Amino acid sequence: MLPYLFLFAFFAVGALFSRPQDQAAPQGHGEIEAPNIAARPSQIPIMLILGGILMALMIGTRFRVGGDWETYTFYWDYAGGSTLGEMLDFGDPAYQFLNWLGQQLGLDIWSVNLVCGSLFTWGLIRFARTQPMPWLVVVVAIPYLVMVVAMGYTRQAVAIGLLLGGLGSLFRGGSLVRFAMYVILAALFHKTAVLALPLIIFSRERNRLLTVVGGLLLFYALYVSLLADNVDQLVTNYIEAQYQSSGAAIRVGLSLIPALLFLSSPARFAFDDLQRGFFRLSSWVTIGLLVALLTTPSSTAVDRMALYMFPLQLAVMSRLPIAYPRLGSRFAIICYALAVQLVWLNFADFAYKWLPYRTYLL
Repeated sequence: MLPYLFLFAFFAVGALFSRPQDQAAPQGHGEIEAPNIAARPSQIPIMLILGGILMALMIGTRFRVGGDWETYTFYWDYAGGSTLGEMLDFGDPAYQFLNWLGQQLGLDIWSVNLVCGSLFTWGLIRFARTQPMPWLVVVVAIPYLVMVVAMGYTRQAVAIGLLLGGLGSLFRGGSLVRFAMYVILAALFHKTAVLALPLIIFSRERNRLLTVVGGLLLFYALYVSLLADNVDQLVTNYIEAQYQSSGAAIRVGLSLIPALLFLSSPARFAFDDLQRGFFRLSSWVTIGLLVALLTTPSSTAVDRMALYMFPLQLAVMSRLPIAYPRLGSRFAIICYALAVQLVWLNFADFAYKWLPYRTYLL
């Protein structure tokens, strides 16, 4: 358990003592002027870079850590006796290509995990730097997104990391087409990443009609080329099989908290127009996922889709000290995140698959 706590402590100390990139100042009637973060990108602090390297190494060099470790070792072993074409036909071609390449180079599965962990970490840090308190964003991410998802669900973790990187580009003024390229790359690791594109399409207010029409055509093209052939399999695996995820309600609840906080007073969080629209839509989707969790036979399907709502949790929770300076503080958010981490490590049904932390480095 100590390595997880050390990783958390590293970023918690940074969150406590780092200076916000752009602290918004309260305006009249209790509203807050949105900071123009995108216009003033700051240099990455050296300690944040070191923290990212530490995180990537912990994710990438882990040994027999994570709930799906056996599944990924099966893919790795299968790649040892397969051609590149056979691996690409196996599904999630970018991930399977890494398995095939690692086998050709005579490496071990840590090589695949290290590449995936580095991509995930890059995306998380890139997204965090679009927020006023990037260290606090990472603190909020560690208890579940980093520790559980990135160290357990490798393919979907890379997809989420790339989507976070795409959001980082978009929030700094990147185009919808550029974000779509991130979505395509993410979908090559986990096809369900395509479903994140409509969140951006319907949250953009500038040139709304043109964006919606063009975006939906792009989404349809990506859906047909990347996901359509797998819908029947996904329905069979998740809905008809009625797979259940232990703790799915708790994880949806973790996203529901920031959703309700944001919807109660959007102006307080000082988002620009694009981010405000994106997180408003994400909040309503999160509420819809709660309804789905109560009405559908498979909590696993809802649980996996809820993972794409993590940007909402990261952005809103890290901005609580801005939204409610008298009630929320960086220390309070750190304590909240630490409580989530300790509860999961001590009481989650499958926490034993993460404990103790082991690494190829030792």
